[in-house]
Amino acid sequence: MPLFEGGLQIHMSRYFHFKSLEALRREVRRLNLSVEFEASLRMLLEPVAVLDRRVGNALVIHPMEGCDGTPDGLPDELTFRRYHRFATGGAKLIWCEATAVTEDGRANPRQLWLHDRATDTFARLVDDMRRLHRERFGNADDLLIGLQLTHSGRWSHPRPVLAVHDPLIDRVTFLRKNNQKAPLPADYPLISDDDLKRLEDRFVAAAARAYRAGFDFVDIKQCHTYLLNELLGARTRPGIYGGPWENRIRFITNVVRKIRDRVPGLHVATRVNLYDGVSPDAAANGTPDIRNGFGIDPAHPHQPDLREPIALIRTLVEHGVTLFNLTLGSPYYNPHLGRPFEKPAPDMRPTPEHPLIGVDRHFRLAAAVKQAVPNATFVGTGYSYLRQFFPHAAEANLRRRRIDLVGVGRMALAYPDFAADLLENGRLDPRRVCLTVSFCTALMRRKDNQLGQFPTGCVPRDALYAQIYRSLPRRS
Repeated sequence: MPLFEGGLQIHMSRYFHFKSLEALRREVRRLNLSVEFEASLRMLLEPVAVLDRRVGNALVIHPMEGCDGTPDGLPDELTFRRYHRFATGGAKLIWCEATAVTEDGRANPRQLWLHDRATDTFARLVDDMRRLHRERFGNADDLLIGLQLTHSGRWSHPRPVLAVHDPLIDRVTFLRKNNQKAPLPADYPLISDDDLKRLEDRFVAAAARAYRAGFDFVDIKQCHTYLLNELLGARTRPGIYGGPWENRIRFITNVVRKIRDRVPGLHVATRVNLYDGVSPDAAANGTPDIRNGFGIDPAHPHQPDLREPIALIRTLVEHGVTLFNLTLGSPYYNPHLGRPFEKPAPDMRPTPEHPLIGVDRHFRLAAAVKQAVPNATFVGTGYSYLRQFFPHAAEANLRRRRIDLVGVGRMALAYPDFAADLLENGRLDPRRVCLTVSFCTALMRRKDNQLGQFPTGCVPRDALYAQIYRSLPRRS
């Protein structure tokens, strides 16, 4: 039971016990997986052409919410602390976190929200990042900074906003009041087509604010069962945004077209689910009745079906989108798909599979999409679980043209200067890497403080968040 920063004792590791790259290779072979590694690093640390920029290396910091904004959505003290650390950390693409385009689309009362009164504060954050990066590395011309724009849909904290009813997902969607959860009624209304039309323009307005704040691109978020992801799979939704394929992609294609028309200097990217997946319960009970979902064949829902994700990406390339961040699953009912983990948060179930199987799934699906759409740029996911060995898997995927850029999320919270260590020392310090033990998720899930949300960060590696974790009220 090792002792980590902040004095916390943490039970470790059921699956990850690898002291060498060769030991990890042996486990991959034992599991008959396709994950490969390169001992020496070259392509990972070389410049890469992205959008209209040549960024300094292939390392990306994924959008990771800190749940630490002000009640009115502005970046706060801990937000600035986090992004200052990222700016001096050496990664050359900083993909800033999910930021709501409307107040009722916030996933928690401390999620960032980009409105007119917030634009100057976001601009100061971007200016700080460029200045600090320049001071640390001598140049910021090869640094790319984007902002993810979102509507949280059914996971919105004031009240759920549903694109479609789904028997499996509705079971884990709740109404919240005074920190109490109530089941979602079967007749709970869907967001109307008229409201979706108005929401398109809210995304465009937020994109224009992001451009004024100095971001190089915006990401229109289509993942993790938030609203736009749910629209992609809304086969049973009536009206012009549901049912046939051309209806389900209407919202995203309209938003992209409007941004390109109204904010011509701004690049548009998207983080998109390749496979929504099903819950472990549904997976254990045979073939569930799946009628909705993206990247899912309703007849075989336990296996990804990339036909629609590839069709979406090709359509968006035709609309001028060339940068895609690829991900899987939902943090609300199958978190092991998106974030292979060693230990679950207290309100999560243990992983139903060896986490290396999840890493392999990420790499295989991303490689298949890259092969199908070679004229786009793709950021891969699933690397943090590999700890100090993740750069060697990243290098293998880059050399084999299975991916273009490599992103980490939890790793950046634990080890914000991981890229600088790679550049300067050629390796990562195993004492600083993410342990995938889900304390960041545990903090994110806690709502029982005066602001309705605790800020989140790395408890084992950052004494500030260890102190926050120790301060959590005891649950009866």
